Amino acid sequence: MLLKYLKQLNAYNEKVINYNYCLNNIYWDMETETAFPPKAVEKTSQVIEFLSKEITNLLVSKDTIEMIDYLTENNKSLTPIQKRQVILLNRAYNRASKIPVDLQTKYEGLKIKAQSVWVEAKEKNDYSLFAPYFKELIFYNKKFIKLLEPKVHPYDILLEQGEFGMTVEKLDKFFDVLKKELIPFAKATIEKLESINTDFLFKSIPLERQKAFSNYLARYIGFDLNKGLIKESEHPFCMGIEPNNVRFTTHYYGNNFISSIYSVLHEAGHGIYEQNQDSELEGTMLQGGASMGVHESQSRTFENLFGRNYYFLKGLYPNLQEIFPEIKEVSVEAFYKGVNKPENSLIRIEADELTYSLHIMLRYEIEKMIFEDKIEVDELPKIWNSKMKEYFGLDVPNDSKGILQDVHWAGGMFGYFPSYSLGNAYANQIIEEMKKEIKLDEFLEKGEFGPINYWLREKIHRKGMLLDPDDLIKSICKEELNPYLYINYLKEKFRKIIEMNTDVSN
Repeated sequence: MLLKYLKQLNAYNEKVINYNYCLNNIYWDMETETAFPPKAVEKTSQVIEFLSKEITNLLVSKDTIEMIDYLTENNKSLTPIQKRQVILLNRAYNRASKIPVDLQTKYEGLKIKAQSVWVEAKEKNDYSLFAPYFKELIFYNKKFIKLLEPKVHPYDILLEQGEFGMTVEKLDKFFDVLKKELIPFAKATIEKLESINTDFLFKSIPLERQKAFSNYLARYIGFDLNKGLIKESEHPFCMGIEPNNVRFTTHYYGNNFISSIYSVLHEAGHGIYEQNQDSELEGTMLQGGASMGVHESQSRTFENLFGRNYYFLKGLYPNLQEIFPEIKEVSVEAFYKGVNKPENSLIRIEADELTYSLHIMLRYEIEKMIFEDKIEVDELPKIWNSKMKEYFGLDVPNDSKGILQDVHWAGGMFGYFPSYSLGNAYANQIIEEMKKEIKLDEFLEKGEFGPINYWLREKIHRKGMLLDPDDLIKSICKEELNPYLYINYLKEKFRKIIEMNTDVSN
């Protein structure tokens, strides 16, 4: 009997993996420069609804339920990989069994339409185009929450999908610490570093040279372009279809070449995680990240803890100047200070390392208000603009640079934003452990990413979804989420930059 159900598990995995392969390719086409015509959105949403329905029907079928029950009862005979798959199948079934299949599949189709309209709304700076779809997306999610677990905080249900074990109670404590520690420090630091020159970061650079550097940079840090590719999209993202087919996008600006550099570092960080999955996980549902927060820890590590590290920039700088001779007169010290200059800004993905989590707090607070029924969709631009004024002292000039700037809500990704700040905290905990075992700054300066990526692979990447986020972090760091390492890192780094800037000024 055991062999029968293990064969059934393998057959189930094969079908779902193949369905998702098709879905991911459709999503990729939608979001990249190869995007299909607007007239194709309706049919595409129908195809996505069909494939999503097939996956859900397979999960809740009598045969699958029988398989899950048998393997759950006989789990002592299973390997760790098989046991973990049964745990995740149980979680997926418990959710799917409470939501009518037709309701879920209609929602999947809605997301495709909503994302298409979001692109148009952002281009036209017209929130009213997107608002009806936004209302419908929220309506569906509130309905799902009531069907799933009406007795807990509604936002907990959204968090569980991407960060198992995370709750509003835990996040409130986490963000309270960040708010208390970072807001006054950021304000004082921005004033002290106002004199840092960043004009050279906004020189006009031909896009072709930016694109060439993106490919070079991705290879430099260890992203395998034989197993991946780089394209363009309105909002950069990474998609791990499978370890040999990992794709990410960036966005290029003629007068802001640094934007694509840090976008590539961020998305390639995601991509390296996906490429480094253990071959033992192939053909199972365990390929991917332990959680959204852990995944973001890797992208934020490559973007900030490596990419904005002085030694990394020192090692990379000769090649950077060769491809971008426009900065040949700029010293590496000036460049380092420039890319780390903190300042209040409108756009999250362009935010500096110090103020970034304030952008996440804003979104977290708004999402909680939405699902606590404290705010209506039509009020959101006003609320957004008010919070931007509160946190950053900035007036939002238009909705494209405000409420419409992120694609996440159009894709139904409610509960995702906190993962960015969780990722920042996880990243610092992880790197503290890495530094105990390897000479990180030395490898960064030499551009030797082999030892760095090997360490990350063994500790995190190869394990895929074998562990829940709390268990994975504890296995590496011997403690759970700790925001203070993140705060201490930021304070130490920016105090040193203040000293460096003061020495130059004197």
